[in-house]
Amino acid sequence: LLQESNADSKSGKTSKRSLPDKCTPANTAAIASDLAGVTYKMNTLDREIEDDSSNFTRFLLLGRSSISQYLNNKIPAKTSIVFTLPNIPGALYKALACFSLRDIDFSKIESRPTSASLMNYLKFKNEQLGKKARNQADLPRFRHCFYLDFMASELDENAQNALHHLKEQAEFCRILGSYPQKSKLVGPVRNEVEESKLYNVESRDDVTMSKLPSDDGGMQLNVGIIGYGAFGQFLGSEFSKRHKVRCIDEVDKSKEAEATGAEYFPMFELESFLKETDVLIIAVQMIDFEAAITSLPKDLLDNKLVVEICPLSSKPKAILIEKLPLGTDIISSNLMFGPKTSGADKSWDGQPVIYEKVRIRNDRRADAFLNVFDRARCQMVEMTAEQQDAQTSDAEFVTHLTGRLLGSGKMLPLTPVTSREYAALCDVTDMTSGDTFDLFYGMYKFNPRAKKHIANLRENLAKVERQLAGKEAFLAAKAELQNSDRQKLIAECRQLLHEVARKGVQPSSASEKDSNKK
Repeated sequence: LLQESNADSKSGKTSKRSLPDKCTPANTAAIASDLAGVTYKMNTLDREIEDDSSNFTRFLLLGRSSISQYLNNKIPAKTSIVFTLPNIPGALYKALACFSLRDIDFSKIESRPTSASLMNYLKFKNEQLGKKARNQADLPRFRHCFYLDFMASELDENAQNALHHLKEQAEFCRILGSYPQKSKLVGPVRNEVEESKLYNVESRDDVTMSKLPSDDGGMQLNVGIIGYGAFGQFLGSEFSKRHKVRCIDEVDKSKEAEATGAEYFPMFELESFLKETDVLIIAVQMIDFEAAITSLPKDLLDNKLVVEICPLSSKPKAILIEKLPLGTDIISSNLMFGPKTSGADKSWDGQPVIYEKVRIRNDRRADAFLNVFDRARCQMVEMTAEQQDAQTSDAEFVTHLTGRLLGSGKMLPLTPVTSREYAALCDVTDMTSGDTFDLFYGMYKFNPRAKKHIANLRENLAKVERQLAGKEAFLAAKAELQNSDRQKLIAECRQLLHEVARKGVQPSSASEKDSNKK
């Protein structure tokens, strides 16, 4: 139990470690380690304050890079995972059997209610399965996540087989990381600790507690949008409600910028545009994305947040990681709606937004950016760019392909009375008609399965044509056969009638002869 030292509180020096309102050194204490007390020059009031001496605190050192490669057979490892299961009898038993069948021991398992973002992800994933699957697997209102620690590294063969087996059953499964057992340090963490022993621990005055990020209602961002076409204007009109928006485009967009509350910059003022920008949204066509990123001065992108909003995110994400400095934060996102799909009231309520925090150092700025969509009541779904493309790229391409096929040549004329199915097809053509062909070509170029979908569509169309031709030939042959049979039947009936008539005449003649004899 630590408290600020009296020497510091009475010295009259202004400390950057200021306390929140109504908190003074006399009434404020912290539960922390001895090392924290030495680092921040605090007095130790008491030690071993736990109720049970067998209790211990578990600290997790979080990082963006895995240390699994530093774990060998000589270092006992532990792995933490989190997963959700379908609400069916025996689901947890089957999940745990994935590990027990491979002699992998557990050290802890517990359940926690799922977060809102994970529920949105599960709902979104469920919707992608189709109408039939949605009816069979409706999500309950409340779900639980299972946190499991098992005694093996994620790179072990048995562990990998168990995890693959578990992912076949789980609706969501994420590996939180592998680490040594019994708090042993390895890799760069161990090297950093060993190096720190060479230096004396000095106090740090760069920590402040006077304000929380939410105290000011959220930070105001200087948002820059590169490419102010229809979608850029669509975003600019929403972001300008809370943040300062500036835009830049090769074409003069000053009128459009003024109408959406943004400030327009011509291309020759690119440096001025970037210097005052906190968040940079790349709203160019996907086929021009790499050229747009390459043309930006990299020294002006340091300590900024760059956001890509392409319908396919794997390729743009790789370009941003490769081209941008390490000091640049990156968010990969896909807004699965636009000017044509947000409705007549322009509401974003319930519209899906898929995003991935690829590389974030300034969490507050990233949260302020995502908060724009959260405030608009969008359906926020966090998943990697690779997962996003696997889930949505094919559906998006087929949707746009269908809209372009039906929208050309006035294949769907307006009618006074329409069915629901016909109205749905008209909605597809309306939603895709406002998108440029460059957008559609980007979906085609960067989707490795696009050509296969077109080939399948061509084969399906040919199959339908064959079925129609076969049905038509069958009905014609049937009609001809029926006509032939009818003629044959008529001929047989005539012959029978002739025979009956002939047989009927002969008896009457015989009876006449008999009557004459009498």
